[in-house]
Amino acid sequence: MIPWLAPLLASLVPGLVAAADYHEQLTLRPLPLSQLLASFNFKSNTSIADLEAHNFRLFPRSLGQILEYAGTRELHLRFTLGRWDAENWGARPWDGTKEGGTGVELWAWMDAETDKQADENWLTLTNALSGLFCASLNFIDETRTIRPALSFQPEGHHTNDALANTRLLHGVLPHEVVCTENLTPFLKLLPCHGKAGIASLLDGHKLFDSSFQSMAIDVKPLCDKSGKCVLQMEQTIDMVMDVERSKRPRDNPIPRPPPNHELICDTSKPYHDDSHCFPADHLSNQDWTLSQIFGRPMKGTCPLADSSVPPVCLQVPDSRAVHASDGSKEIKTNDGMARCYTFPSDSEFALVLPKSEAKTPEEASKDLVRPMQPLLYAERSFTGQGQQHGGVQAILTNPNPYEVEFVYLESLPWFMRVFLHTLSTRISTSAGPDSSSSSLIKEIHYRPALDRTRGTQLELQMRIPPRCTVFLTYDFEKAILRYTEYPPDANRGFDVAAAIIRTLEPSVMNMRTTSLLLYLPTPDFSMPYNVIIFTSTAIALAFGGLYNILVRRLVGADEAAGPMGKWKLRNILKRLSKR
Repeated sequence: MIPWLAPLLASLVPGLVAAADYHEQLTLRPLPLSQLLASFNFKSNTSIADLEAHNFRLFPRSLGQILEYAGTRELHLRFTLGRWDAENWGARPWDGTKEGGTGVELWAWMDAETDKQADENWLTLTNALSGLFCASLNFIDETRTIRPALSFQPEGHHTNDALANTRLLHGVLPHEVVCTENLTPFLKLLPCHGKAGIASLLDGHKLFDSSFQSMAIDVKPLCDKSGKCVLQMEQTIDMVMDVERSKRPRDNPIPRPPPNHELICDTSKPYHDDSHCFPADHLSNQDWTLSQIFGRPMKGTCPLADSSVPPVCLQVPDSRAVHASDGSKEIKTNDGMARCYTFPSDSEFALVLPKSEAKTPEEASKDLVRPMQPLLYAERSFTGQGQQHGGVQAILTNPNPYEVEFVYLESLPWFMRVFLHTLSTRISTSAGPDSSSSSLIKEIHYRPALDRTRGTQLELQMRIPPRCTVFLTYDFEKAILRYTEYPPDANRGFDVAAAIIRTLEPSVMNMRTTSLLLYLPTPDFSMPYNVIIFTSTAIALAFGGLYNILVRRLVGADEAAGPMGKWKLRNILKRLSKR
């Protein structure tokens, strides 16, 4: 849950997980540079007894039968596009627990006593989810599946005996394109199917036009102190929208640059003049309405949702003016940095954030909610040149005044043959390089790749001292694929999944780096066509000439022709003689 919202919900609805069956909430948070974070959260609880009796009321039957048939105890599925800009937007929503790598990411705990049985259940699960969500999850085969040992922990409540008979499997498709075909089945899992409540604001045009968007589905068992257990399904959508682009009308879809007099420039820059404009952070002057940014109004509330949970929350300071629909009730947090709204279930809800009335920079700063600083900043890129060898460099920065401990996970394809002995770390501080950088790595879990069988799994438990930057590097060799193993767009390159980082101390937080594009030695695919044409032509010429020699017989024209032919031949010769 979003950190600033936890105290509010705790005061409004004590024991929410155990008491409420379904609730939904939309959280809006303005971000710098005219960006807006919209977080949709849908949470439903179903008792285990109802599921065993096949009484599906809030939990979707289609997903429940898949999990039961595949022997899945806990499921986590992510659809993600774009990149979270941590330097400008700050810490990730939900501490990164609802975020996945670019494309589709799936991990689950399977009921299985052996690895072979877990693989069979995993194959059943991926194929069934592929059809349910209209995604290519069936392409998560053994070469794209790993078994993490340090990076993931169960979020649900499981007994020790149950965990002893479970296997954790993780797969990712970084090349998968997330689109409206994935949003439609996502909405069908909701009780109101996107027809009412905050889900009525979800439009594929707005969602997939955002700078960053992530759809998450989490299914896990939860138990209270009395031993009563429920199966909770939580669906989350996080999207970062450009306010100015979202307010553009449907009949004017082509963005056009604003006139010079409408540009908002940072005049404090030394290079600012009439011909250069550095964009200013006009977060304080950000103005929008709910129907403008989502392209449609909000159609009341879902009748099945818990009425004690406010459906819409906005994270702006108390000094900022906000207008809501008539009949709505505003609830403010104790720190004055957020407010939530309740309204009648049968009426449309409108929310307006007007421009700030601040006239001085000091007044404008009071109308801002500064993004929270994350525990780590992470970057990853390829190094080296050529078509045979390469390298990977990860830059991990700790901006905090305390040490951060984390687990770094790489899931690499089998055609990246990693040389583990080249793994090295280098630390950089304000005082210069640190010679004791070898102590940064506390534990290594390495599972080498097998050609066309499985990929490379590399997990590192590391620590970063306060206000330091660590450079993690290793080398690899590029394999040469078979002719049939290249995709149709082979010259584009091969997508490499994002690295997963899970902090352990001082708090738990998840984050993903960007995915990479790997170029492999690619043959000239026009050569087979040229060879086929050349060979076919040579065979045709050789066979045609030989066939003519064997079959044809050379005779005179008068001998080959019959009586009618001889008459025609004489007439032709007479005409030629007259000319």
